[in-house]
Parts: sequence; structure tokens; C-alpha cells
Amino acid sequence: MPTDAARFPRSSPYWPVLSHPQLRRILPGLAVSALGDGMAVVAVTWLAIQLAPHDQRGTWIALAMAAYTLPSAAGTALFGRLLRGRGGAQLAGWDAILRASALAAIPLAHVAGVLTIGLYVVLLAASALLHSWGSAGRFTLIAELLPRRHHLPANAVLTTIGGFATIVGPPLAGILISWTGPVWVIAIDAATFAALALTYRLALPPNGGPARSERGASRTAGFAVIRQNPALLGLLVLSLGFFFLFGPVYVAMPIHITDDLHASATLLGAYYTAFGIGGLAGGLVAGYLHRWPLRSTTIGIVVGFGIAMLPLGLSAPIGLSLPAFALAGLIWAPYLSTSMALFQRSTSTTQLPAVLAANGAILVLAVPLGTMLGGPLVGAIGARPTLLVCATAIVTLGLIAAGFALVRRKPSATDHRLTAQDA
Repeated sequence: MPTDAARFPRSSPYWPVLSHPQLRRILPGLAVSALGDGMAVVAVTWLAIQLAPHDQRGTWIALAMAAYTLPSAAGTALFGRLLRGRGGAQLAGWDAILRASALAAIPLAHVAGVLTIGLYVVLLAASALLHSWGSAGRFTLIAELLPRRHHLPANAVLTTIGGFATIVGPPLAGILISWTGPVWVIAIDAATFAALALTYRLALPPNGGPARSERGASRTAGFAVIRQNPALLGLLVLSLGFFFLFGPVYVAMPIHITDDLHASATLLGAYYTAFGIGGLAGGLVAGYLHRWPLRSTTIGIVVGFGIAMLPLGLSAPIGLSLPAFALAGLIWAPYLSTSMALFQRSTSTTQLPAVLAANGAILVLAVPLGTMLGGPLVGAIGARPTLLVCATAIVTLGLIAAGFALVRRKPSATDHRLTAQDA
């Protein structure tokens, strides 16, 4: 009898995803566009520095970074009536087209000599309007093409691609910026989204489109579905709290490195690299969790992540806190995959795009709001205590969610026993 090792890779939970005749055609396009986005993290900031008045650089950098993500929340409501019920490939393709077009306008404006910091921020904001719908489209496509048992590994493939891009993209952007300048890195990002849009158009058959009743649905129908489903509402609240409580870490970490540890940016980079490597490993592990209870696993990730963050807040030596931060990245990585799988299992494919877009519109605000809280919090209690407060609060949030899950499970078990007795 052949062993699992002998049957690898066909025995891997990722094989049905990577060998799927349609998904395998779009995965290269997704990888290329993710790499472009990884480079854009650096390029967007650097171009803002070059365009903004010297005494206003901080304000414009913040506006540019916010413009590259936050307008997707508004786009969820603005385009809800038009996009609700559309197929996953169609939504993801439209997002890629808009991203490519708006980002390509930036180097074109630069060549024409009309690129100002104000126009730059407007174009970044335009590029992000359909981002929540595009993300919803990708995960909806998985639900459309694959049976339920393969959803988690497929989600993990998408998140692992993104995790790899966050490790490779920024240093690659640094090299390219030194050669050509940030505006041309943004041009490359635009080209990657154009390639992705073309991939969706050529690799997948055209969708017949939604029913008329779905096209005319409310702009906020996705929010209504979540509000009426206690399980989805609880998951959204858990994710919102989880991401919000992590936000202050982005403020506290660099100050902790400089003021508490009296170290340089090199150490800060080492922490973020460790987190990214852990995240990449966690993304690869996520596909093997498909036999675990998804809801309990998702809650356990929150608790485990908070525990892994505690050494940073407890002034543990670098030899302990650095691997702990890598462990936090490993634990964090499967969260998006498991939470998306819960949405995919709890919602019909017709409702799923609007529900995921609504979920994304809310969550895209969580980390920025938490980061904004980080400034006054660090100023009031210091960087290391802020890290400790965040870690403790995340653990508490997970334990509260576990308590609610147990309370909801007991009546269900009782009802099941009563039904069995009646039979």
C-alpha cells in the first residue's frame, strides 16, 4: 500500500485546488497582482513623500495610505444595488479593471506633468472603490467552483499568495524605486492588475448574470443578511474586535524598539520579517485544518494569537519575544481562511458576494481605527504597556467568544436529544 509520502502531492488538501481546470488558470494572475500590491505598499508611501510639501508630508502620507484601502467601505454601499448577485469572477474582474485603470492614470499624469499630491490621492481612492467587492468575488468564486470540503484549502492558497507577496514585494519595490522611481513601481502594479483582469476574462467562461430580483436588491442587503444571522454577526464582531485590538501594535512596536529597547530600525524589520515568515508558514498549514471544527478553530486562533503576543508586553528578552512574534504570525495566518470558510458555509452563493463585501467594508476600517487609537494610548501609558494591553484584550475577546459559542451550543444539543427521544 503506498504511503502518504509516496502519494504526495495528490494526497495534499491543496491538490484539488491547484489541479482544478479553471482555478489553476487564474492562480498565476492572482500571484502576479499580489506581488504588485506588495510592492505598492512601499511605492505609495514613497511617491507621497516626493509629491507632498515638506512640512505636510506626514499628513499626506497618511491620506495616501488611507486612500489606497478605505474607499472600499464606501464602494460596498454605493455599488450594492448594481453588484449584488453578480458572479465571483465578474466582481473580481471589475475590481481588477478599475485598479488597473486608476493606477495607470498616475504615471500617465506624471508624464503629462500634471500629477499633484491631491490628484494622486484621488486616483488612489478611485482604485480602491471596488476592492471589497473584488475580494468578495475571489472567495465567492471558490464557493462556486469547489465543493465545501475544499473551501478552506482554497482560501489558504489565496492567503498564502498574499503572505508571500508581503515578504517579497517591499524589498523588490525598494530595489526598483532606487532604479526607476516610485511612480514606475505603481505603473508595474497597474500592469499586474491588467494582467489579472485579462486572466479572469480568458480563463473563466462568461457568467450569465444574476436574476433581476438580485440586481434590484437593496444596496445594504449584505449587511442585512449578517444582521439577521447570529452566527455571521458574531463572527463579524469577533473579527472586528480582533483586527481593531491589533491596530495599536503598529504604533507601539516602533516606539518600543527605539525607546524601550534602544535599538535601530533593523530590529524592527527583524520582528516584521519574523512575523511574515511565520504568517507564510501558517498559511501553508491552514489547508490541513479542514477536518477541525471551524468555529472553535477560529476562536482558538484569537486566543492563541493574544497569548503569543504577551512576551512583547512583558519585556521578555529578544531571544524569546522574537520567536514569539513569529509564532503570532503563524497563528494569525489561518484566521482569514477559516473565517471565510465559515461565511462560505453559512451563506448561499447568490448572497455570498454581498455578504463578504459588507464584511470586508467593516473590517477594512478596523485596523486603521485601532492604529489611530494607538497614538494617544502609547502617549498615555507607554509603548510596552500598550502591547500588553492589546495582547490581554485579544485573549479576553477570544475567551468571551468561546463562552458565547458554548452557550449557543448547549441549547442546540438539548434540542437534538429531545428530537431523538420523540422519534
